[in-house]
Amino acid sequence: MVKEATLNGVQWVVPDPKRENWYWPSEALKVHAWASDAKIYAQAAADPIAFWSQQADQLTWSKQWTKAYEDEPFAYRWFVGGKLNLSYNSLDRHVAAGKGGKTALIWEPEPVDEPSRIFTYQELLAEVSRFANALKALGVRKGDRVGIYLPMIPEAVIAMQAVVRIGAVHTVVFSAFSPESLRDRLLDCGAKVLITADGYYRRGKKIPLKQQADQALTGTSVEKVVVVRRAGNEIPMQKGRDVWYHESVAGQSTHFPPEEMDAEDLSFILYTSGTTGKPKGVMHTTGGYAVQVYATSKLDFNLHEDDIHFCTADVGWITGHSYINYGPLMNGVATLVYEGTPDAPDFGRMWQIIAKHKVTVYYTAPTAIRMHVKWGEEWPAKHDLSSLRVLGTVGEPINEEAWHWYFEHIGGKRCPIIDTWWQTETGATCVQALPGIGPFIPTVAGRPFPGIRAKIVDAGGVPVKTGDGGYLVMEPPFPPALLRGLYGDSEKFRATYFGEFGPRLYFTKDGARMDEMGNIRITGRVDDVMNVAGHRLATAEVEDALAQHPLVTEVAVVSKPDEVKGEVPVAFVLLKKGVHPSEDLKKDLIKTVDQHIGPTARPAAIYFTEDVPKTRSGKIMRRILKALVRNEPIGDLTTLRNPECVEDLQKAVGYKA
Repeated sequence: MVKEATLNGVQWVVPDPKRENWYWPSEALKVHAWASDAKIYAQAAADPIAFWSQQADQLTWSKQWTKAYEDEPFAYRWFVGGKLNLSYNSLDRHVAAGKGGKTALIWEPEPVDEPSRIFTYQELLAEVSRFANALKALGVRKGDRVGIYLPMIPEAVIAMQAVVRIGAVHTVVFSAFSPESLRDRLLDCGAKVLITADGYYRRGKKIPLKQQADQALTGTSVEKVVVVRRAGNEIPMQKGRDVWYHESVAGQSTHFPPEEMDAEDLSFILYTSGTTGKPKGVMHTTGGYAVQVYATSKLDFNLHEDDIHFCTADVGWITGHSYINYGPLMNGVATLVYEGTPDAPDFGRMWQIIAKHKVTVYYTAPTAIRMHVKWGEEWPAKHDLSSLRVLGTVGEPINEEAWHWYFEHIGGKRCPIIDTWWQTETGATCVQALPGIGPFIPTVAGRPFPGIRAKIVDAGGVPVKTGDGGYLVMEPPFPPALLRGLYGDSEKFRATYFGEFGPRLYFTKDGARMDEMGNIRITGRVDDVMNVAGHRLATAEVEDALAQHPLVTEVAVVSKPDEVKGEVPVAFVLLKKGVHPSEDLKKDLIKTVDQHIGPTARPAAIYFTEDVPKTRSGKIMRRILKALVRNEPIGDLTTLRNPECVEDLQKAVGYKA
């Protein structure tokens, strides 16, 4: 094994001499990698259950499972009868192994004049235990739902760990979501407690988070609100309901015995956009989630004890759950949390953080990379990035230009790029190239992770020929971290994920192609969900928000490619009789979207129109609208009841195809 002290600046990858744009792990990387032999794929494919059982053996179980996998229609279970705790596996087991003094969490605030905060595993365990005791004193018990509406501060990780330590269920809500979005989620899961903060910093401004949380609480079942003091802004505190975090943990014991959880016990609910306006409450259990997140963190990013893992996602997304919190901590490495944006105070902020903390693994979104491309290569050139060993991307397929820029200017043509495909529903990565095996190919994600059976099928569920496009599906044994259902809606769960091909094929709703080696290229979503800057948003969700405006009668939203964000929403809006379009009205509609969803969902363009193309039954033909905004062939108009409106829309959007 290569000594850690000698790893900075090592050449980790080499180009394929025969194939342009293909790269392979160097001998140094193969020596340093957990997996360096492609035989792992065939061995895992021969017996996926045995493979996942071997990964599970690396975690700490308070009770061994009696059966590794059970599968009934729409009901699959992993590690049946086994018992464990996510927080214990993230913290206690490292302290028990004598590694309590090792760095667990590094927090970098947005204001550059504020100091970083660093927690060892022993210190993080103590803080998590104190907060678990505080939550218990507030009445939180096993199975209770706890809302978390926090910015990127250490208490976000601490809160999640404390909740699962108790055996309660957390539902984390992105701090930029509107009060209405927060209320919807709190109501749906029946949250008993909400954990939030006074405010936080965003591009130098203080965002008043507590006021937004207060607006969301009307009519919910929330009994207590715990408030972290972060920004120091003046906030209202409701007597009898609101408590300060620092006061709640004061005097609490640093010991809290972790609740023994069944492998199939619910660990968290995370809401994600669907093809209807209402978000879906994706349910993840404890055992299978822990195993797949642990294994993928270790093998995808080649995590070793001295690594500093920097994932730029927010804890409000599944990436933050799995690869900021649970994955790195279960592997005993240091995880870095950054509060701010990549352009505050300047465009070099991320590279300054990497150089300051000697980050070894950097995991970010193609949207962020495209922003850096736009800002220029001079910004990373100012900083020493030689500590980096592995680069990762997440959230959407990465385009070739961004891949090469990332490879050259951030990785110095030394580091593998691990292009991960996965979903909120899968809980952990499912398709990628492993660092010690490769190959690393721009726009190609890689092979299914060992033990995951994925294939490309046609509309009838029949596998397509190598190289042909089709639908990406997964077959049993299903991945251990795969969702176990949608909270309170089993019928929607079946219809959404198994309605197309039946209970033996999980439908990802993504199109894909597979080459002769098994490498998969994701071609994009096949439903009405957009991928905006790595965030999944349903077109129906944006339509519902715009339709709330009192001057609007009807809305149709489609997605349009964007070189920075991947996709952006474009809205076609029909106004009430007598209402005249104006720029002020456009601004007001954008405010409506901000209020109901958040700034991420803002339409990139709003077109006021007299009509939109519809079938004779009244269904809006979004296919045509999408073709218009993308300058693609419109296709057959014979099924429309109002084909004349298409010509007007062509002029409005500047259609040139």
